[in-house]
Amino acid sequence: MKFRNRNTLFALIAAAAATLSLPAMAQQQAQPAAPPEAAGAAQAAVPAAAAGSGQSWASVDTDSDGAISTSEAQAHAGLAQVFEQADSNHDGKLTPDEYRQYVASQQK
Repeated sequence: MKFRNRNTLFALIAAAAATLSLPAMAQQQAQPAAPPEAAGAAQAAVPAAAAGSGQSWASVDTDSDGAISTSEAQAHAGLAQVFEQADSNHDGKLTPDEYRQYVASQQK
């Protein structure tokens, strides 16, 4: 291999390595865990640990009343397990505020 070809080969290898290493160096920024407003509660995500599969609040709240009932929670094993603890006023309905309070208490 001639010296001139070797330099070209090294340049191509270096360029390919630099290009392939960029995704490895990229870091994904964490999304801020801001609590959703009451009006936007239907868009709030139920954490995967509680819902079992990262379902949104709206997909769990099948009757769209803004709260999750015990029967709606039964469709999601993780949420059903913590429902009684998270329902702070024990009215059989889990509101977004009650759920946020429960999650905050569990993170302490």
